[in-house]
Amino acid sequence: MEAENLAKSATEDSNPPAGLPEELRVLWLARAGRWDQAHDACQDLPDPAGAWIHAWLHREEGDLGNAAYWYARARKPVPPKGLSLADEWMEIAKALAR
Repeated sequence: MEAENLAKSATEDSNPPAGLPEELRVLWLARAGRWDQAHDACQDLPDPAGAWIHAWLHREEGDLGNAAYWYARARKPVPPKGLSLADEWMEIAKALAR
């Protein structure tokens, strides 16, 4: 599933599409506003994908110290201050949808 379709589904549908890879299902949950479910599920994903999603979730939460830890585990830089959460979500989704 392409990132744009995943984002659209998360805003319009009540459940993730069937057959999504687990990384995309967790991103769907995050985009759908199900932070707790996404956070719990991302902890079971292998690094670095799980760590990247985990970092984004803590950034969304405003816990930047915890986010920085998870970015390091994901081997990703902490995003620049100007990068919106929505833009970073799309970046992650595009990378993991490949």
